[in-house]
Amino acid sequence: MSELRPHIDTYEQGKTLSERVNPGMEDALRARYEALVPGLAETVVDVAYGKFYARGTVDEKTRLLATIAALTALGSQTRPQLQVNIQSALNVGATEGEIAEIIFQMTLYGGFPAMINALNAAIEVFDRQETNT
Repeated sequence: MSELRPHIDTYEQGKTLSERVNPGMEDALRARYEALVPGLAETVVDVAYGKFYARGTVDEKTRLLATIAALTALGSQTRPQLQVNIQSALNVGATEGEIAEIIFQMTLYGGFPAMINALNAAIEVFDRQETNT
């Protein structure tokens, strides 16, 4: 678990964390969006990872499971972000069973279609994980 350290630049803190849980994310964002929105990749690293994910208090696995829950409840329009966060959760020690259970729980808040779409997204991530191991 990271601790937010106010004397450390949040971008640098975010970069360290993002490379650990989602290696190559900043480069991928830069390659895709830099021409349209200069600085977007750095902003995501600074704000999402440096100011939010690195806060401490809650461990990385719990924070990523909460993110998966929220993205699931929001519905299928979040599929790409959901898959990134599912992979990140696996990277920090969440199990496929834990992720599936969190997604299933969101049936109560996002409905059956949102849960089914999220499970399908998760299965794709799990299958890629098995192929890469």
